[in-house]
Amino acid sequence: MAECSQAGSWGRLQARFSGGARAFDLNQAFATEVGRFEHFSQQAPHVFADLSKNLWDRETEAMLMDLARERGVEARRDAMFAGERINRTEDRAVLHTLLRTPSLNQGAVVQELAVAHGQVMASLADMLAFADQVRADGRITDVVNIGIGGSDLGPQMAVLALDHFVAPSLRFHFVSNVDGHELAKVLNGLQPSSTLFLVASKTFTTAETMLNARSARHWFLSGGRGKVSDHFVGLTTNTRAASEFGIDTCFGFWDWVGGRYSMWSSIGLSIALAIGGKGFRDLLAGAFAMDEHFRCAPLERNLPVRLALLDIWYRNFHGFTSRCIAPYHSGLRRFPAYLQQLEMESNGKRVDMNGNALPFATSAVVWGEPGTNGQHAFFQMLHQGTDPVPVEFVTVRHAEHGLPDHHGKLLAHAMAQSRALMAGKADAGGHRHFPGNRPSTFMILDRLDAASLGALVALHEHRVFVAGAVWGLNSFDQWGVELGKVLALDLEARLPNADTQGLDASTAGLLLRLAGRQGA
Repeated sequence: MAECSQAGSWGRLQARFSGGARAFDLNQAFATEVGRFEHFSQQAPHVFADLSKNLWDRETEAMLMDLARERGVEARRDAMFAGERINRTEDRAVLHTLLRTPSLNQGAVVQELAVAHGQVMASLADMLAFADQVRADGRITDVVNIGIGGSDLGPQMAVLALDHFVAPSLRFHFVSNVDGHELAKVLNGLQPSSTLFLVASKTFTTAETMLNARSARHWFLSGGRGKVSDHFVGLTTNTRAASEFGIDTCFGFWDWVGGRYSMWSSIGLSIALAIGGKGFRDLLAGAFAMDEHFRCAPLERNLPVRLALLDIWYRNFHGFTSRCIAPYHSGLRRFPAYLQQLEMESNGKRVDMNGNALPFATSAVVWGEPGTNGQHAFFQMLHQGTDPVPVEFVTVRHAEHGLPDHHGKLLAHAMAQSRALMAGKADAGGHRHFPGNRPSTFMILDRLDAASLGALVALHEHRVFVAGAVWGLNSFDQWGVELGKVLALDLEARLPNADTQGLDASTAGLLLRLAGRQGA
């Protein structure tokens, strides 16, 4: 397939942007377009989304739909669900959706997929039985998840989000940073006899994870008389290495489970321990409902598709370089960080599926903080800065706390910020002028529970997939994380002897200073 920018629909979108869409006026659109809110808002499983405060109209959206069809989004989606090896650079299928599929239509799938699904269901049953056993036993009070990247961000985000449903007898800790200060802080105050460690590494070789795991094991053996095998669990496919470490209990997963798509697998054991087997199945069910929406809904009413095409409109035509995520719920405070990896590791690439350099931009920078904190930090720039930044508000209609004066105020703030970004304030000059016409998307969950969280995460997974499919890149590899790891091993070996041979002047100078051989 030719590159995206050579598509006929791409050229028509460029002409539309240059011909007037560049100066699209939101306030005028609401004044003149009948039914704008109704057309650009929709209910998907567990998630309502209002896209009407964005810089597009029906004709632009229709052209973007043409682009999606011209780029074969539907066929690529169907190939993913069918288990084809769409991750071509690693020759792997992409089947994270299989992890949350309750049953298969045996007449419509290949035998290989049916076998994989049987293994998934068996592994899930074993993991959830273990989680419920630990919860019922009562001897464990603290769970420490040791991982990094997808083995940390997804589980941590989900456990924080579902805090209202977490077993009150358990406390959860997440360690990912190789900086020993993080692990030391977590271990301080824990008791070895009542702590369970989850070592999450597919290969059981991830450098940061294994260093933290070895230090945790040393702490455990120094402070107690228990067996490592009773207090350490491996979330890995390398059972031999886990056994050599002292671990007997392992829950594995498959090479078609990418790290940033792995919270649905055994990597989600911390989530299952937090909310129980039934809660974890609810999480999977919410994600499956969104999978079915993505798989079956026509493109024009397919929420992941609409969001992805809006991303492309902003990135490639308006030239917006970032997108702000503003969850108006404290439980979603790690959601922006989770989305950073999901989108930027998936689509932050400069070459297409064949390794050819792309002549257009791909992933935007994803960033954000919960409201209302962000209003007193970076919203100044969003309202009056020189660069327009699309904002996504994520709200929850019902609160789980019992404080009557808080939730209405929180929701009012979210709506007010969305309205202020669009409407602006033109009746005052200078410092008090707000230009307005700043785009935003507004999402509403009825409640923040396991099912709605599952649907919300799956929505963004599919959104990222669609954008990658349009751009013609592989959203499921991450070669960009490798180079720094290789160089770090070399520099670590050089530090004790301050060996700078063959290094550039900057790195050599830094190494000497950090080794204490130069400077004050």
